[in-house]
Amino acid sequence: MKTNSIKGLLGMGASVLALAISASAVAEECKPLHSFKTIQPGELTVTSVVLPPFAYDDQARRFSGVDGEIIQQIAKDNCLKVNHIVTDSAASIQYVVASRSDISVGAWYRTFERSKVMGISDPVYLEQTAIYSRDGADTFDQLKDRKVGTVTGYLWVPELKKLYGGKLSMYPNAVALSQDLNSGRIDAAVNTYAIGAESQKKGGIGKDIQIKVAKPDERVKSSVYPAQTAFIYSKGNSELGAAINATIKGMRESGKLGSLLTDQGLRADGADVGEPRYADQ
Repeated sequence: MKTNSIKGLLGMGASVLALAISASAVAEECKPLHSFKTIQPGELTVTSVVLPPFAYDDQARRFSGVDGEIIQQIAKDNCLKVNHIVTDSAASIQYVVASRSDISVGAWYRTFERSKVMGISDPVYLEQTAIYSRDGADTFDQLKDRKVGTVTGYLWVPELKKLYGGKLSMYPNAVALSQDLNSGRIDAAVNTYAIGAESQKKGGIGKDIQIKVAKPDERVKSSVYPAQTAFIYSKGNSELGAAINATIKGMRESGKLGSLLTDQGLRADGADVGEPRYADQ
């Protein structure tokens, strides 16, 4: 064999050894901040619906959105790879209950009923109640003599029925509500700020509609105490809960959580959650 061929082989061997040593060093550098069990070793399995701006896969198929980015940070803090599974709403939580997923995310409200059977993280951000109108109304008194619409199932529905009676129109979903608001069949709408901002960004709500966070009104509890969202996990995995809470706390204190909200077209003050509470109490 020629001398230069031997030298080449030796050089290649040295390069491979150097890469192996480098990869080993990188692996050793990652030290998890917390110790907890996951369903698949080395992975953080997460379920969610497709719910922009909170939970979705971006063009590179990376789990993104506000919740997605927090999950990415939890995984990074604890040397894990994210495995994101898209499900429907009911299945997302059932995966956790059945121990097929470590965490379920997607703007889940913190409720006392859920806390009985599942682990619920510290508050992540607020689901702020908003008024959609053409003149920028931000109080419920301003809607008194108008045709108002909202979506069935929200916590504020019974309160709005007391305020507006027969002038309140109910809709099965946000799309139908927006269509009637755009066409002028109703004068104003009440829904979450996040839904309105995302819909307007995608053209579902006209640019002539102003979306304002409702000013606090004791007659509508959610305007005074907006629902806090949380991540759901197995009630028996308290170590995972502690890790989730630690990352959320760090991101809030550094301002990163507020930045994630504004990056998605939301308000930074949505990160100012206050003391933990339940939406159903």
